[in-house]
Amino acid sequence: MSVAAADPAPAEAHPAFSPRTVLALVLVGLVAFAGFCVLATYAPELRASRDPGAHALSPSAIGYRGATVMLRALEHPVTIVRSQPSPGALHATLLVVTPGPQVTAKAMRKLPRAQSTLIVLPKWVASPEPLHPGFVFKAGHLHSRDLAVPALDCYETGSQVSVVPGAQSPELQSLGGPWEPGGSLDVGRLDGLQTISGPGWTPVLADAHGRAVMAQSKSHPGVYVLSEPDLLNNQGLKDLTTADSAMSILTTMSGEDGIAFDVTLNGLGRERNLARMALEPPWLAATLCVLATAALMGWLALARFGQTLRPGRGIALGATALVENAAGLIRMAKKEPALGASYAESVLAAALKSGGGAHLGGEGADEWLARAAARRGLADPRELAAEAAGVKTNDELTAVANKLHRWRLEMTGESS
Repeated sequence: MSVAAADPAPAEAHPAFSPRTVLALVLVGLVAFAGFCVLATYAPELRASRDPGAHALSPSAIGYRGATVMLRALEHPVTIVRSQPSPGALHATLLVVTPGPQVTAKAMRKLPRAQSTLIVLPKWVASPEPLHPGFVFKAGHLHSRDLAVPALDCYETGSQVSVVPGAQSPELQSLGGPWEPGGSLDVGRLDGLQTISGPGWTPVLADAHGRAVMAQSKSHPGVYVLSEPDLLNNQGLKDLTTADSAMSILTTMSGEDGIAFDVTLNGLGRERNLARMALEPPWLAATLCVLATAALMGWLALARFGQTLRPGRGIALGATALVENAAGLIRMAKKEPALGASYAESVLAAALKSGGGAHLGGEGADEWLARAAARRGLADPRELAAEAAGVKTNDELTAVANKLHRWRLEMTGESS
């Protein structure tokens, strides 16, 4: 009769992921989440550099980024206005505004006050190129009703904007304003010349036929309108003649604090929020401290092992608990030295029992232990008992207890 084979022991189960893999996944997740938060916070600024609209951050043909680059190259102070400045911050600055066709007079009234304001009107219908971010297709001129004329109603009513068709290279005559009358500015080739007129505008720069390309408001002398954006935009600045005239216009009108280009009307304003405040000085230091604290707490949590300790009974059961409680009471009462005699008695009783003299008692037991100790060259147990009974401090008790312990080991032959 054969004995049935025992069932093989079940294979030890292995965890699905090792601790290192879990830690790596957590770290990757935290880094990815932090990157997402930063990118989400600064997404408007990151998109602005690739936005092909007609504003000072745009690198497209209808944008004005080239003007800011050239001014900085000439060491002229240039700032980009992305939020409402404090009152009086632009009192010595030329504010350049590039409103789109949909900007209203209500939005124009919210512009900050500056030493002078130059409003550059839109001209082109353009659409982004899908395969070339930052580039645009030029689809033609805006209709006269779309040339931001309603935005000018907060300054002067009855404004009219028109385009003289055809390629031309006009010579602009200065009629006043920031320039001495009688001067001229040469302009490179333009695809149509856009002009402005109206009862509330005084021509400042005009072509040979007297059509105003730049005009000054009569009721708001610090407000100027440049009807021809190709004098300042990127496609116009590629011509050196036009670029020279554009820099002359801007630097002549500039204030002591330089030139500021507004992009809030183009939808690129920057609003303060808690996320941005947490990532910028002076609050960045507090954010880093919070992240460091969270990292240390996470590391402490990962360093734990085993199950969480559960709260025990208020009063433990068993002999061990009884001994511990009794020892605690003795410590609280500071009666440890009084235990010296009892400890010596228990040690001598253990040695007596181990040596076969348990049947003896009284002085006979003491004599028997003394003779046994003398044969081994050890101290007289009665002297040790007397010394233990006379201790006064915890240090003395410890010293006597060590002597008694070593004496017992020698008497009984036990290992330590």
